[in-house]
Amino acid sequence: MAAAARAFAVHVLRGRWFMAYGSFLIMSAAGATYIFAVYSKDIKATLGYTQEQLNTVGFFKDVGANVGIHAGLIAEVAPPWLVLAIGAAMNLGGYLMLYLSVAGVVRARPPLWLVCLYIAVGANSQAFANTGALVTCVKNFPESRGVILGLLKGFVGLSGAIFTQLYLAFYGGGGGDTRPLILLVGWLPAAVSVVFLGTIRIISSPRSPAAARREYRAFCGFLYVSLALAAYLMVLIILQKRFLFTRAEFGVSAAVVLAMLLVPFTVVLREEAALFKNTLEAQSVVPVPTKPRTPVQEPASVAERPAATLMSRVVRALRPPPLGDDYTILQALVSVDMLLLLTATVFGIGGTLTAIDNMGQIGESLGYPQRSIATFVSLISIWNYLGRVASGFASEALLARYRLPRPLVLAVVLLLTVPGHLLISFGVPGSLYVASVIIGFCFGAAQPLILASVSELFGLRYYSTLYNLCGTASPVGSYVLNVRVAGRMYDREAARQGGGHAVASAAGKRLVTCIGVRCYKESFLVITAVTVAAAAVTLVLAWRTRGFYAGDVYARFKEEEEEEAVVAGQSRNGVAASEMSS
Repeated sequence: MAAAARAFAVHVLRGRWFMAYGSFLIMSAAGATYIFAVYSKDIKATLGYTQEQLNTVGFFKDVGANVGIHAGLIAEVAPPWLVLAIGAAMNLGGYLMLYLSVAGVVRARPPLWLVCLYIAVGANSQAFANTGALVTCVKNFPESRGVILGLLKGFVGLSGAIFTQLYLAFYGGGGGDTRPLILLVGWLPAAVSVVFLGTIRIISSPRSPAAARREYRAFCGFLYVSLALAAYLMVLIILQKRFLFTRAEFGVSAAVVLAMLLVPFTVVLREEAALFKNTLEAQSVVPVPTKPRTPVQEPASVAERPAATLMSRVVRALRPPPLGDDYTILQALVSVDMLLLLTATVFGIGGTLTAIDNMGQIGESLGYPQRSIATFVSLISIWNYLGRVASGFASEALLARYRLPRPLVLAVVLLLTVPGHLLISFGVPGSLYVASVIIGFCFGAAQPLILASVSELFGLRYYSTLYNLCGTASPVGSYVLNVRVAGRMYDREAARQGGGHAVASAAGKRLVTCIGVRCYKESFLVITAVTVAAAAVTLVLAWRTRGFYAGDVYARFKEEEEEEAVVAGQSRNGVAASEMSS
C-alpha cells in the first residue's frame, strides 16, 4: 500500500497536469506589470518626474515585459527550469533596486535612465516566465492550445487583483503609500518560480486516446475554479470600495484568495489518478503481436542530386512552407502574414497598454479619488482575466464547429476596444468604471488570439522565439502612443493650465498636474483611429488565412500522436513478450 502511494505521488509530480498546475501558479504571479498604475504616482512624486518622464518609465516597463526574443532563443537550447531561474533572478534584482530607489534607501536620486533600466529588467522576468511555463504548456497540450493559452493568460490577468489583495493584507494598504507593493512584486513571483523549477518541463511521453478525450473536461475544471476566484475578487473590490476594512479583514480576504489558488490541485489529483489507473491496466494486458513497420527507403535520386547553388539555397530558405507547417525564424520574419499580425499588435495592443498604464493619471485628471483609481486597476485585472479565458475557450469552439479564423475574432475584439477609448476621450462622468471593464476585457481577449494564431500559422518548432517576437510589437506601439502622443499632450495641456494645480514633489521639484477632460481627449482620439486601422489590418489577415482555417488545423498533431501511441504500444508488447519467453 505504501509503495503504491509512493508510486502515485511520483506519478503526480512527474505528470502533465501537475506541470500545468505549476504553470498556472507561476502565471498568477507573473502579471506585476499590470499594476504599474497603482504605484506609478509614488514614483512620480518621489523622484520628481513629469508625466512624459513617468510615461517613459512605463514604456520601458512594457519593453521589458514584451521583448523576450532573447528568452525564446535561450529556450531553444536550454531546459525550461533554466529559463525560469533566470527570470526569477531578474525579477528580484530589478524590482528590488526600483524599491530601494523609490523608498529613498539609496541616498543619491538615480537618473531616469537607471530607473528605466531597473524596471525593464524586473519586467523582463515576465517574458522568461511566459517562455518557460506558457510555451512549455502549449507544447505539452498542442491540440488544446487555445484553451491552455486562455487559461494561462487569464491567470496573468488575475494577478493584478491578487497582488492588490496580498498587498492590503501584508501592509494594510500602507496608508496610501504604495512603495511596499514594489517590494512585494519583487520577491513573490521569484519565489513561486523557484518552487516549481523542477516541475516545468517538456513531457514527450505519448498520450493515450482516453487521456486526450479527458483534456477538455479537465481544463473546464480549472476554468470553473478560476471563474470562482474572479467572482470572489470582484465581490471583494465592491465591498472594499463601500466599507473600510481592518488589517485583520484584509488578512482573511487574502487567505481565501490563497486557498482558492490551491483548489485546482484537486483537478490534478483526479486526472492523474485516472491516468495512473489506465497505466496499471495497460501493463497487465496480455501483449498482442504487432507487425513492425517497414521503414520507407529514400529514393536514390534524392541522394544523388547535385549540390544546389548558393542562390537557390537562399531562395529555398526564404520560401515559406504551407501554413501550419514549422516555419524557420527567418521564414516567419519575411512572411506577409507575420507582418500583418505584428502591425495589428503594434497599434491594437499599444492603445490598450497606453490606457492601462495611464489609468491612475486619467482618474486623477477627471477628479476620481485614490480608492476609485485602485478599483479601476482591479477591474482591469479581473476583466483582463475574463477576456483571456473567454477568447481562449470561445475561439477554440468557433474554430472546431464553424472553422472561424482566429484573426477574424481578433478583429472583432479590437473593434470592441473603441468604445472604451472614446469614453476616456470624452470623460463622461462615472464612465471610467465602464471603460476599465471594456479595455481590460479586450486587452485580455486579444492575447490568446494573437499567440494561438502564431502557433497555428507558423508551427511549434520555433514557437519560443516566434511567440516572443510577436510580443515585441506591443512596446513599440506603447512608445509611440504612450510616450510620444499621450505623455506629450498631457504635459502640453498641464503647461497651458499654468501653476493652478502645482504641487511640490519629494524630490523638491514643482510638478504641474493636468486637471480636466482635455488632458487625454486628443490623445485617445488618435488611439481610437489607429485601433480601427489595426482591426482593418487584422481583417486582411483573416481573409488571407481563411483557406487554412477551413481545414483541420490540428490534423498533423493527431497523426503524430497516433504514430507515437503505436510505437509505444509496440515497445510495451516487445518488453512483455520477452518477459514471457524468459
